[in-house]
Amino acid sequence: MLLQQVMNDTDVKSAFEFFDKLGIKFFVRMLIDVISVTVLIRFVYYPIYKKKDFFFTFFLFNVVIFILTYLLNKVDLSMGAAFGLFAVFSLLRYRTENISAKDMTYLFTVIAMGLITSVNKGTYFETCLINTIIILFAFFLDGNMLVKNEKSQIVYFEKIDLIQPQKEAELIADLKLRTGLDVHKVSINAIDFLKDTAELTVYYYDVKS
Repeated sequence: MLLQQVMNDTDVKSAFEFFDKLGIKFFVRMLIDVISVTVLIRFVYYPIYKKKDFFFTFFLFNVVIFILTYLLNKVDLSMGAAFGLFAVFSLLRYRTENISAKDMTYLFTVIAMGLITSVNKGTYFETCLINTIIILFAFFLDGNMLVKNEKSQIVYFEKIDLIQPQKEAELIADLKLRTGLDVHKVSINAIDFLKDTAELTVYYYDVKS
């Protein structure tokens, strides 16, 4: 019993010493990081794409990269090594996943924000300013402020006679009429002459954004 009590006291003391080593700097930077990612994902990403699929991934990747790089920074981890580390993390899991370019960009961004917040040698204000700049760029570029927000959708089309270069305008007009979307471009993925169908990727502007 006495030995167990001593071990428990030692564990508690070690835990307090560990938190003392982390210091207030760790918790302040983590708070900045979590708030920044929350703003980016909840108020920039979600209103545009209405997808919750990657919420867990975005937040967990960000927090793990932040903690890992902060702790490794104690042993003089270089910025180059840190970027190499988060690149491995970001690509290892998603190298075979069917993830869109924009989702991958947001994943890259939240990982980069965790990295920057953990290893940046500047003041808290400078760290907040950097994260704010990233968030503002994402908002203006992807929020239909500077350019229209383009989306794509795969459709199967049965009017095979319209799958001709000279009839592209008719094809787009027909797709606009059927889908009600602001279609402006179409690419042909595959044509099945046996079934008289074609697989198309339809590009349209999201007028609701």
